[in-house]
Amino acid sequence: MEHQKSGKIETAAMKAGVSRKTAAKYIGDGRLPSERCAPRDWRTRPDPFAAHWPEMEARLREAPELEAKALFEWMGEQHPGVYEPGQLRSFQRRLKQWRVLWGPGKEIYFAQDHRPGMRMSTDFTWMNELHITIRGEAFEHLLCHSVLSYSNWQWATICSSESFLSLQAGVQAALLKLGHVPAEHWTDHSTAATHEVAGDSDGRRDFNKSYRDLMEHLGMTPRTIQRGKPNENGDVESQNGVLKRRIKQHLLLRGTPDFDSQDLYRRFLEDVLHRANAPRRDHLGEELAAMRPFVAQLLPAYVEQRVRVSRYSTLQHDRKMYSVSSRLIGEEVTVRRYEEHLEVYYDGHLQERMPRLKGEKDHAINYRHIIEWLVRKPGAFQSYRFRQELFPTEVFRRSYDRLREACSERTADVEYLRILRQAARTMQTQTEQVLLELERRDLVPRWNLVLEFWPQPETLLPDLVALTADLNDYDSLFQGVEICS
Repeated sequence: MEHQKSGKIETAAMKAGVSRKTAAKYIGDGRLPSERCAPRDWRTRPDPFAAHWPEMEARLREAPELEAKALFEWMGEQHPGVYEPGQLRSFQRRLKQWRVLWGPGKEIYFAQDHRPGMRMSTDFTWMNELHITIRGEAFEHLLCHSVLSYSNWQWATICSSESFLSLQAGVQAALLKLGHVPAEHWTDHSTAATHEVAGDSDGRRDFNKSYRDLMEHLGMTPRTIQRGKPNENGDVESQNGVLKRRIKQHLLLRGTPDFDSQDLYRRFLEDVLHRANAPRRDHLGEELAAMRPFVAQLLPAYVEQRVRVSRYSTLQHDRKMYSVSSRLIGEEVTVRRYEEHLEVYYDGHLQERMPRLKGEKDHAINYRHIIEWLVRKPGAFQSYRFRQELFPTEVFRRSYDRLREACSERTADVEYLRILRQAARTMQTQTEQVLLELERRDLVPRWNLVLEFWPQPETLLPDLVALTADLNDYDSLFQGVEICS
């Protein structure tokens, strides 16, 4: 352009910032610099993998899912001393090029056209990575996270496991907050919603009856994704990460991830969710207009079962064993299993309330339920199946061991059971303090010493004031005069 204006190569070269020789070359060629560049189809250095590439390619054709690092390590084992660790990055680039040119086609994802009011997706996501604490103690928990696919409106509830009760509570909380019901509810193949179909060799899963009943009660059609295809639940899967990042930012602004109570943490979480939903009001309005109002009655947050208490003063519920008061032996009781605890009722009256067992532990024996009868039958202590449960703390365990060292086996059992009964009748912490004091003094915790060191309540006598009577008051009574005190 500059050369056409002035007709001088020097001027055009100076304007373009190149030498006169370079400018003359481009002007004489008649093509732009970009048009002169041809794609390079040759290597600038020898291919370090050429000798064994056919062997690697054969392995890739047999197993296209092989990763570069695994294949590189395998080739190093097959041909010792030929390849060095520093060549891994070059091999990864070479393998990536082969996959694009000759490898199998990649999975295609299809953008979905979501309709207002049609789909809600629910998923569980762990929150431990945010290191949230309650009064300094780690609070391990999940969120049951529900998302509307069209507007991305979301709600979440705190839970401790991926159980059906957690799913039920989370979905009902989201619908209650919305006040409306979408047409479909989508989940992955969690055991809260689905189970394996017996005898199906393909590993097909079907909805649990309890989950079907929940969906029917709430008025939603249950849907699920294909196994191993989390992308099909992509709306809630992607929002899981977005929500956790948002919560982390608000925790940083707050200055600490520690809360005084779980309720305060719940309120913090709800505030974050309200802020996240604020920009989605317009699209949410379209969703609400397409949904039915939520009029279903909320289902109770527990599962109820009738069981009979065994002669061991225990009951079985949800494949776990719990001890109860011996008064209930032989009786049929009602067990209500909540997300965090169990309640035991007899004839409509609450008898026990205890933490719910989770994980691999399959029994919970409270020594207060059985200690009175163990004192009467001390010979049962040694072979008791759940004897370890009768040492509530390490202090009690050490005290028993000291008794075993100083006394016979039977005497040690009798003495320890009396101490444990004292803890059941009074306070465990008070009994523990006495045992610690005896341990500090290097004394064997015999029953008589426990009573001797037991703190005695201080007796406070009231201050008595002598009653003095004025006989003139009696004379006034006889005269019918009212006396004001």
